[in-house]
Amino acid sequence: MTGKALFGGSFDPVHVAHLIVAEAAADALGSTVGFLPAREQPLKRDARAGHHAAPEQRGEMLDLAVAGNPRFCVERIELTLPTPSYTVRTLRALAERQPGNRFTLLLGADAARDLAEWWEVEALPELADIVVFARPGAGVLPHPLIKRVIPVPSIDLSATQVRERVKQGRSIRYLVPDPVREYIAARGLYR
Repeated sequence: MTGKALFGGSFDPVHVAHLIVAEAAADALGSTVGFLPAREQPLKRDARAGHHAAPEQRGEMLDLAVAGNPRFCVERIELTLPTPSYTVRTLRALAERQPGNRFTLLLGADAARDLAEWWEVEALPELADIVVFARPGAGVLPHPLIKRVIPVPSIDLSATQVRERVKQGRSIRYLVPDPVREYIAARGLYR
C-alpha cells in the first residue's frame, strides 16, 4: 500500500507517542503520513474534553514536531472547514483538492471502537482505506470497514498527561519534541 496516510486527532499537544506511532505506520504502509489536526472533534465537544490550545497553535506545534522527517507533513484542511470536524467532510474536501489520490485513514483502536458513532460512517470506504494501529495486547474489535490492523509500540503517554504536567510546573522534556516544549513554554500554554 503506498500513498498518503492521514493521522487525525487533537494533538493538544503532539507528543512523542504520536510520532512513534506515525513512524511505525509509515514503515508498515510504505507511505507518507499527514498529521490532520482537528478544528473541533465531534466526540470531544464539551468543555471538559474540548481543545486547550487554539487550532492554529496545534498546527504550529505539529509543524515543529515533524520538521526534518520527509515522510511526515501537516495537513491543515480541517482548520478551514466548518465545525465540527467530521472525517467524511474532510476526506471529501481532500479528494476535491487532490483528485485521484487514494487515502489511508489511520485510527487508534480506541477511535475504531467508536466508528459506529461517526457521522456518515457508511461513506468512508469510498473515500479512504481504514487502517487501525494496535498496541501489543490491545484488541481491535472487528468492523467491516477496517481494511488492516498494524502493530505499533506501546507507549503509555497521552496529551492529557502532558498538559497536566505543564499545569503542575513539571518537566515535559522527552515527552514532546524540544521545539514543541519550547513553544508551549514561550506561549504559556496549558498553565
